Amino acid sequence: MIDKKVDRLEQDYYDCETIIKEYSKSFYYAFSQLPRHDANAVYAIYAFCRKADDSVDKADNIQEKKVQLRKLEKEVSAFLDGIPQDTPMWRALDDVKQRYKINADMLKVQLEGQRMDVDFKQPADIEELIEYCKYVAGSVGCLLLPILSDNIDNQRYIEAEKLGVAMQITNILRDVGEDCSNLNRIYLPVSLMKDSKYTKQDLEQGIINEAFINVWETLAETAENLYDDFVEELKYYKVEARLPLLISLNVYKELLNEVRNHQYDCFSKKHAVTKARKLYLKKVSKKYIQQHFKG
Repeated sequence: MIDKKVDRLEQDYYDCETIIKEYSKSFYYAFSQLPRHDANAVYAIYAFCRKADDSVDKADNIQEKKVQLRKLEKEVSAFLDGIPQDTPMWRALDDVKQRYKINADMLKVQLEGQRMDVDFKQPADIEELIEYCKYVAGSVGCLLLPILSDNIDNQRYIEAEKLGVAMQITNILRDVGEDCSNLNRIYLPVSLMKDSKYTKQDLEQGIINEAFINVWETLAETAENLYDDFVEELKYYKVEARLPLLISLNVYKELLNEVRNHQYDCFSKKHAVTKARKLYLKKVSKKYIQQHFKG
Protein backbone atom coordinates (compact mmCIF):
# COMPACT_ATOMS: atom_id res chain seq x y z
CA MET A 1 0.00 0.00 0.00
CA ILE A 2 1.25 3.48 -0.91
CA ASP A 3 1.72 5.75 2.11
CA LYS A 4 -0.10 8.88 0.99
CA LYS A 5 1.28 10.89 3.93
CA VAL A 6 4.88 10.14 2.93
CA ASP A 7 3.98 10.83 -0.69
CA ARG A 8 2.58 14.24 0.21
CA LEU A 9 5.60 15.09 2.35
CA GLU A 10 7.90 14.32 -0.56
CA GLN A 11 5.86 16.73 -2.68
CA ASP A 12 6.04 19.33 0.09
CA TYR A 13 9.82 19.13 0.10
CA TYR A 14 9.86 19.27 -3.68
CA ASP A 15 7.87 22.51 -3.51
CA CYS A 16 10.47 23.94 -1.11
CA GLU A 17 13.27 22.78 -3.40
CA THR A 18 11.62 24.56 -6.31
CA ILE A 19 11.73 27.83 -4.35
CA ILE A 20 15.44 27.65 -3.56
CA LYS A 21 16.24 26.62 -7.14
CA GLU A 22 14.46 29.72 -8.42
CA TYR A 23 15.67 32.30 -5.92
CA SER A 24 19.12 31.18 -4.80
CA LYS A 25 21.10 29.24 -7.36
CA SER A 26 24.26 29.61 -5.25
CA PHE A 27 22.71 28.03 -2.15
CA TYR A 28 21.06 25.33 -4.22
CA TYR A 29 24.29 24.50 -6.01
CA ALA A 30 26.04 24.00 -2.68
CA PHE A 31 23.42 22.33 -0.52
CA SER A 32 22.07 20.00 -3.19
CA GLN A 33 25.35 18.13 -2.54
CA LEU A 34 23.99 17.06 0.88
CA PRO A 35 22.33 13.71 1.58
CA ARG A 36 18.71 13.99 0.45
CA HIS A 37 17.10 14.19 3.92
CA ASP A 38 19.48 16.95 5.05
CA ALA A 39 19.10 18.81 1.76
CA ASN A 40 15.32 18.69 2.12
CA ALA A 41 15.58 20.22 5.58
CA VAL A 42 17.73 23.06 4.24
CA TYR A 43 15.20 23.66 1.44
CA ALA A 44 12.37 23.94 3.97
CA ILE A 45 14.30 26.47 6.07
CA TYR A 46 15.10 28.47 2.95
CA ALA A 47 11.43 28.43 1.86
CA PHE A 48 10.46 30.05 5.15
CA CYS A 49 13.18 32.70 4.87
CA ARG A 50 12.06 33.46 1.32
CA LYS A 51 8.46 33.81 2.48
CA ALA A 52 9.53 36.11 5.31
CA ASP A 53 11.59 38.27 2.97
CA ASP A 54 8.82 38.47 0.36
CA SER A 55 6.21 39.38 2.97
CA VAL A 56 8.06 42.68 3.35
CA ASP A 57 9.83 43.32 0.04
CA LYS A 58 6.94 42.43 -2.28
CA ALA A 59 4.21 44.30 -0.41
CA ASP A 60 2.99 47.49 -2.08
CA ASN A 61 3.14 49.81 0.93
CA ILE A 62 4.08 50.04 4.60
CA GLN A 63 0.62 49.07 5.78
CA GLU A 64 0.57 45.98 3.58
CA LYS A 65 4.06 45.03 4.79
CA LYS A 66 2.85 45.15 8.39
CA VAL A 67 -0.27 43.15 7.59
CA GLN A 68 1.73 40.42 5.84
CA LEU A 69 4.31 40.32 8.61
CA ARG A 70 1.64 40.01 11.33
CA LYS A 71 0.03 37.17 9.37
CA LEU A 72 3.33 35.32 9.19
CA GLU A 73 4.01 35.98 12.88
CA LYS A 74 0.69 34.29 13.73
CA GLU A 75 1.65 31.32 11.58
CA VAL A 76 5.00 31.05 13.37
CA SER A 77 3.32 31.22 16.79
CA ALA A 78 0.90 28.46 15.78
CA PHE A 79 3.82 26.39 14.50
CA LEU A 80 5.72 26.80 17.77
CA ASP A 81 2.55 25.73 19.62
CA GLY A 82 2.46 22.54 17.56
CA ILE A 83 -0.33 23.63 15.22
CA PRO A 84 1.36 24.19 11.83
CA GLN A 85 -0.59 25.59 8.89
CA ASP A 86 -1.70 22.92 6.42
CA THR A 87 0.56 24.14 3.61
CA PRO A 88 3.60 22.52 1.95
CA MET A 89 6.16 24.77 3.64
CA TRP A 90 4.74 24.38 7.14
CA ARG A 91 4.24 20.62 6.77
CA ALA A 92 7.85 20.30 5.64
CA LEU A 93 9.09 22.49 8.50
CA ASP A 94 7.08 20.44 10.98
CA ASP A 95 8.85 17.33 9.72
CA VAL A 96 12.20 19.13 10.07
CA LYS A 97 11.35 20.08 13.65
CA GLN A 98 10.58 16.46 14.47
CA ARG A 99 13.76 15.09 12.89
CA TYR A 100 16.29 17.71 14.02
CA LYS A 101 16.88 19.66 17.21
CA ILE A 102 16.39 23.01 15.51
CA ASN A 103 15.94 26.11 17.61
CA ALA A 104 12.55 27.03 16.14
CA ASP A 105 12.56 30.31 18.09
CA MET A 106 15.00 31.50 15.42
CA LEU A 107 11.99 31.80 13.13
CA LYS A 108 10.83 34.65 15.37
CA VAL A 109 14.30 36.20 15.26
CA GLN A 110 14.16 36.11 11.47
CA LEU A 111 10.81 37.93 11.53
CA GLU A 112 12.20 40.54 13.89
CA GLY A 113 14.84 41.22 11.27
CA GLN A 114 12.12 41.66 8.67
CA ARG A 115 10.40 44.10 11.02
CA MET A 116 13.61 46.16 11.00
CA ASP A 117 13.18 46.45 7.24
CA VAL A 118 9.58 47.62 7.63
CA ASP A 119 10.60 50.31 10.12
CA PHE A 120 13.85 50.85 8.28
CA LYS A 121 16.59 53.11 9.55
CA GLN A 122 20.02 53.35 7.97
CA PRO A 123 22.55 51.73 10.32
CA ALA A 124 24.63 54.27 12.19
CA ASP A 125 27.84 52.25 12.10
CA ILE A 126 29.26 48.82 11.23
CA GLU A 127 28.28 47.42 14.63
CA GLU A 128 24.65 48.36 14.04
CA LEU A 129 24.77 46.82 10.55
CA ILE A 130 26.16 43.59 11.98
CA GLU A 131 23.40 43.52 14.59
CA TYR A 132 20.79 43.80 11.83
CA CYS A 133 22.54 41.02 9.89
CA LYS A 134 22.39 38.76 12.94
CA TYR A 135 18.60 38.96 12.86
CA VAL A 136 17.95 38.47 9.15
CA ALA A 137 20.79 36.06 8.33
CA GLY A 138 22.55 34.98 11.51
CA SER A 139 19.24 33.40 12.46
CA VAL A 140 19.43 31.28 9.30
CA GLY A 141 22.88 30.00 10.26
CA CYS A 142 21.50 29.04 13.67
CA LEU A 143 18.51 27.26 12.10
CA LEU A 144 20.77 25.24 9.80
CA LEU A 145 23.33 24.28 12.47
CA PRO A 146 21.44 21.26 13.91
CA ILE A 147 20.81 19.98 10.39
CA LEU A 148 24.46 20.16 9.37
CA SER A 149 26.21 19.42 12.66
CA ASP A 150 26.01 17.07 15.63
CA ASN A 151 28.16 19.48 17.67
CA ILE A 152 25.57 21.88 18.99
CA ASP A 153 26.61 24.25 21.76
CA ASN A 154 26.60 27.99 22.37
CA GLN A 155 29.93 28.63 20.63
CA ARG A 156 28.84 26.76 17.51
CA TYR A 157 25.70 28.89 17.37
CA ILE A 158 27.82 32.04 17.66
CA GLU A 159 30.05 30.95 14.78
CA ALA A 160 27.10 29.87 12.60
CA GLU A 161 25.56 33.28 13.21
CA LYS A 162 28.78 34.94 12.02
CA LEU A 163 28.66 33.05 8.73
CA GLY A 164 25.13 34.31 8.21
CA VAL A 165 26.33 37.85 8.91
CA ALA A 166 29.10 37.51 6.31
CA MET A 167 26.63 36.31 3.69
CA GLN A 168 24.17 39.11 4.44
CA ILE A 169 26.90 41.75 4.16
CA THR A 170 27.79 40.18 0.81
CA ASN A 171 24.16 40.43 -0.31
CA ILE A 172 24.10 44.08 0.76
CA LEU A 173 27.29 44.88 -1.17
CA ARG A 174 25.96 43.14 -4.28
CA ASP A 175 22.55 44.85 -4.10
CA VAL A 176 23.55 48.38 -3.06
CA GLY A 177 21.92 50.05 -6.06
CA GLU A 178 18.78 47.91 -6.13
CA ASP A 179 18.15 48.37 -2.40
CA CYS A 180 18.48 52.13 -2.74
CA SER A 181 16.43 52.66 -5.89
CA ASN A 182 13.75 49.95 -5.51
CA LEU A 183 13.37 49.63 -1.74
CA ASN A 184 14.56 53.05 -0.58
CA ARG A 185 16.99 51.43 1.85
CA ILE A 186 20.63 52.30 2.42
CA TYR A 187 22.41 49.61 4.39
CA LEU A 188 25.83 51.26 4.12
CA PRO A 189 26.56 52.66 7.61
CA VAL A 190 26.17 56.41 8.12
CA SER A 191 29.53 56.79 9.87
CA LEU A 192 31.36 54.88 7.13
CA MET A 193 29.83 57.02 4.38
CA LYS A 194 30.59 60.19 6.34
CA ASP A 195 34.21 59.21 6.99
CA SER A 196 34.69 58.42 3.30
CA LYS A 197 32.82 61.57 2.19
CA TYR A 198 30.32 59.56 0.16
CA THR A 199 26.85 61.09 0.30
CA LYS A 200 23.31 59.81 -0.02
CA GLN A 201 23.00 61.86 -3.21
CA ASP A 202 26.10 60.14 -4.60
CA LEU A 203 24.51 56.77 -3.91
CA GLU A 204 21.17 57.75 -5.43
CA GLN A 205 23.01 58.87 -8.58
CA GLY A 206 24.97 55.63 -8.75
CA ILE A 207 28.33 57.36 -8.48
CA ILE A 208 31.28 54.96 -8.29
CA ASN A 209 34.35 56.80 -7.06
CA GLU A 210 37.19 56.33 -4.61
CA ALA A 211 34.91 57.17 -1.70
CA PHE A 212 32.35 54.53 -2.71
CA ILE A 213 35.06 51.92 -3.22
CA ASN A 214 36.47 52.69 0.23
CA VAL A 215 33.06 52.18 1.88
CA TRP A 216 32.43 49.03 -0.15
CA GLU A 217 35.86 47.49 0.54
CA THR A 218 35.67 48.20 4.27
CA LEU A 219 32.49 46.12 4.48
CA ALA A 220 33.87 43.51 2.07
CA GLU A 221 36.90 43.05 4.31
CA THR A 222 34.59 42.52 7.29
CA ALA A 223 32.74 39.78 5.41
CA GLU A 224 35.90 38.15 4.07
CA ASN A 225 37.44 37.96 7.55
CA LEU A 226 34.31 36.22 8.81
CA TYR A 227 34.43 33.77 5.90
CA ASP A 228 38.09 32.98 6.56
CA ASP A 229 37.44 32.46 10.27
CA PHE A 230 34.55 30.09 9.59
CA VAL A 231 36.71 27.65 7.62
CA GLU A 232 38.11 26.52 10.98
CA GLU A 233 34.56 25.66 12.04
CA LEU A 234 34.16 22.96 9.40
CA LYS A 235 35.65 20.34 11.72
CA TYR A 236 32.57 20.64 13.92
CA TYR A 237 30.20 19.75 11.07
CA LYS A 238 29.08 16.40 9.72
CA VAL A 239 31.52 14.85 7.25
CA GLU A 240 28.93 15.02 4.47
CA ALA A 241 28.14 18.69 5.25
CA ARG A 242 31.69 20.06 5.09
CA LEU A 243 31.99 20.19 1.31
CA PRO A 244 28.55 21.78 0.71
CA LEU A 245 29.27 24.38 3.39
CA LEU A 246 32.67 25.22 1.96
CA ILE A 247 31.26 25.44 -1.57
CA SER A 248 28.55 27.79 -0.30
CA LEU A 249 31.11 29.93 1.52
CA ASN A 250 33.46 30.10 -1.46
CA VAL A 251 30.71 30.90 -3.96
CA TYR A 252 29.41 33.71 -1.77
CA LYS A 253 32.90 35.03 -1.20
CA GLU A 254 33.40 34.98 -4.97
CA LEU A 255 30.43 37.33 -5.39
CA LEU A 256 32.63 40.04 -3.90
CA ASN A 257 35.26 39.39 -6.55
CA GLU A 258 32.58 39.51 -9.24
CA VAL A 259 31.72 43.05 -8.15
CA ARG A 260 35.40 43.99 -8.13
CA ASN A 261 35.90 42.49 -11.58
CA HIS A 262 33.12 44.73 -12.90
CA GLN A 263 34.61 47.93 -11.45
CA TYR A 264 32.28 47.97 -8.44
CA ASP A 265 29.19 48.53 -10.56
CA CYS A 266 26.44 47.63 -8.09
CA PHE A 267 23.98 49.93 -9.85
CA SER A 268 23.43 48.69 -13.40
CA LYS A 269 24.43 45.05 -13.06
CA LYS A 270 23.17 42.12 -10.96
CA HIS A 271 26.28 40.14 -10.15
CA ALA A 272 26.34 36.35 -10.10
CA VAL A 273 28.98 33.63 -10.10
CA THR A 274 29.09 31.79 -13.42
CA LYS A 275 28.51 28.05 -13.69
CA ALA A 276 32.08 27.54 -14.82
CA ARG A 277 33.40 29.46 -11.83
CA LYS A 278 31.15 27.50 -9.46
CA LEU A 279 32.52 24.26 -10.88
CA TYR A 280 36.07 25.53 -10.30
CA LEU A 281 35.21 26.55 -6.72
CA LYS A 282 33.70 23.13 -6.13
CA LYS A 283 36.99 21.52 -7.19
CA VAL A 284 38.99 23.88 -4.98
CA SER A 285 36.67 23.19 -2.04
CA LYS A 286 36.87 19.44 -2.56
CA LYS A 287 40.67 19.57 -2.65
CA TYR A 288 40.74 21.57 0.58
CA ILE A 289 38.47 19.06 2.34
CA GLN A 290 40.59 16.14 1.13
CA GLN A 291 43.79 17.78 2.35
CA HIS A 292 42.52 18.94 5.74
CA PHE A 293 40.11 16.16 6.69
CA LYS A 294 41.91 12.99 5.69
CA GLY A 295 39.88 9.93 6.58
